[in-house]
Amino acid sequence: MKAVWIMFLFLLPCFTIAQDAAEILKKAEALEAVPDEKAALDQYKALLQIKPNDVHALSKCSELCSRIGNRQADSKARDNYYAWAKNYAVAALKINAASSEANCAMAIALGRMALTKSSKEKLNSARQIKQYTDIALQQDANNYKAWHVLGKWHYELSILSMLERTIVKVFFGGLPKASINESVAAYETALKLSPGFIMNYLELAKAYRQAGEKQKAIATINAMLPLPNRTEDDAAIKEEGRALLRQW
Repeated sequence: MKAVWIMFLFLLPCFTIAQDAAEILKKAEALEAVPDEKAALDQYKALLQIKPNDVHALSKCSELCSRIGNRQADSKARDNYYAWAKNYAVAALKINAASSEANCAMAIALGRMALTKSSKEKLNSARQIKQYTDIALQQDANNYKAWHVLGKWHYELSILSMLERTIVKVFFGGLPKASINESVAAYETALKLSPGFIMNYLELAKAYRQAGEKQKAIATINAMLPLPNRTEDDAAIKEEGRALLRQW
């Protein structure tokens, strides 16, 4: 009996840590659903204090930093969030290089960072973004965020200017083939996997418009507008959608 009690005392801290981690994760998920993304980020950071090698927590910190950074008016604050997003993704990939979530987080971080760079730097990042996205989808074909990133990748490369196409050819020897039809297909897959993902509706509508499918583009935005907001970006995304409807 004494040996059982001694074993219990040794195991008790492990049980407590597991319970604490589960509670923190629950709080983080609840705050993200509010949505209160900065508070959710703080909870995921707290979780990492207990479980520093938690790939999910690291990936979520990366993803939230990418989203929060995108809303910063100050460029220095924005770039700091993007740098943190990349660092969290790097840490997650060091633990599990095959993690679909971590690879997707890295693709998102690099994509956000690329938007602030010159054309040459953007195109240099494009190859890396595609590589991380491909791994994410190889590991989990149901990763709707990775499908969305793939759609964005095809869209952005398919609308390159002549100058940008020249840069690709001269400096990079070309990039993997991209097309607006592939963009539409990737966005449509993301839509099937996550019908409540509001940003995907907006980007799919833009892709439809670029592909000459104006009525589909309009219908997609109209389908987006009644959906409940799930992230802090969603209200602004809907406003952009309304502006596009007026324009179209």
